[in-house]
Amino acid sequence: MHTRDQLYIDGKWVQPIGTGSIDVINPATEEIIGKIPVGSKEDIDIAASAARIAFDSWSKSSIETRIDILNALSNALKERGEDIAQTITAEVGTPIGYSRVAMVGTPRVVSRSYAKILENFDWEEKVRNSIICKEPIGVCAFITPWNFPLHQIIGKVAPAIAAGCTMILKPSKEAPLSAFILADILHEIGLPSGVFNLVSGHGSEIGNYMSSHPEVDMVSFTGSTGAGISVSEAAATTVKRVTLELGGKSANVALEDADPTLVAKKAIGACHQNSGQTCSALTRLIIPESMSNEVYEIIEEKNNSYTVGDPLEESTRCGPMVSLRQQKSVSKYIESGINEGATLISGGLGMPEGISKGYYVKPTIFANVSPDMKIWKEEIFGPVLVITTYKSEEEALKLANDSIYGLSGGVWSKDEKRAIKFAKDMRTGQVSVNGGAFNVSAPFGGYKLSGNGRELGSHGLNEFLEIKSIQL
Repeated sequence: MHTRDQLYIDGKWVQPIGTGSIDVINPATEEIIGKIPVGSKEDIDIAASAARIAFDSWSKSSIETRIDILNALSNALKERGEDIAQTITAEVGTPIGYSRVAMVGTPRVVSRSYAKILENFDWEEKVRNSIICKEPIGVCAFITPWNFPLHQIIGKVAPAIAAGCTMILKPSKEAPLSAFILADILHEIGLPSGVFNLVSGHGSEIGNYMSSHPEVDMVSFTGSTGAGISVSEAAATTVKRVTLELGGKSANVALEDADPTLVAKKAIGACHQNSGQTCSALTRLIIPESMSNEVYEIIEEKNNSYTVGDPLEESTRCGPMVSLRQQKSVSKYIESGINEGATLISGGLGMPEGISKGYYVKPTIFANVSPDMKIWKEEIFGPVLVITTYKSEEEALKLANDSIYGLSGGVWSKDEKRAIKFAKDMRTGQVSVNGGAFNVSAPFGGYKLSGNGRELGSHGLNEFLEIKSIQL
């Protein structure tokens, strides 16, 4: 049992003023595996005060000190990698192989990347008779989700450390355990008191309070678009900076000269990774009519063999949904697709074969999905791929951009220049051409209702900086 009954504030573990605890449930077994404390508004006040006091000295810390901290963090994540991966698999249900690579490996690389960025970062530049300075923005509030619990935290914590900011973190209540391990690590590697503070609890009580807090200079939120709007509204009263990484309904487009076999094979993983619980998943596959029969046949075969089961089994590709609520939500979308007349190619309602316990759904593929269908428009956040066809490239682009979201995307073509041209016309924050790999040094973020601001790389660092001009 991973039981935590204290909050991390001002460099030490302290008893919360708030009362009660939150159960952490393993979605594969439906068993309680841990408890975390319920922090209160008073706990946020104490953490904000500690962060404000610490900012005076930490904002003036040397770049070498910050580099050392970031490298030490990366090394510690590597040393404790298996423990963290097992913990995240237990709280999220992520298949263990994916946990090791994406849930632990990526945050480790991100931490190290900010140490590298600091080595050559330009904090000042001369523009005519002015010195343009970049300075840390101040105290930051972080509200993070459950689907990539540590990665989403490190994507905020690492650049904040690099910038010289101090911070308060409220992790998700569904998957908070890795955040507590991170607090242990930051304490052990000697991050000064007050720079990082952890307050767990209910978002409805302390999330908006953090966002509106007068001692907080910036709030960075990752989660649903609806919750992001609430954060923005709460932050508006104090006119603080807000960065939002929100939902997605990303298009994966095969141009007419693409290899249909390759497109079909790669489309499954692009949608189903992390059991489909990925904001940037490519959940809408758009293909030429001439390619449909071949793509459907391959996708059906691959989806039928996509291994669902115990996330601790090395062969498992798809684990459970994170919670009963999420299982019910995804199932309702599958039911909606059936009722609206989409063609069910593979999967469907009910538990996967051979599984009787846990919050599982069947990885599901729908074809002949039209833009007026709910499963085309709304983010499902589960292993559900919807497919439609087009007659012209202009129609393909219109379908790709037919979304209130704009977080990610994919384009396939044997002509890379043609694919890049199409990618540039997509209204989305990032596009993968022919399966191009995720880059932790490239900016991540979205257009439209997918959010504001960018994370990762030097663009992510700049979000934590204020700009000052000194005229000579």
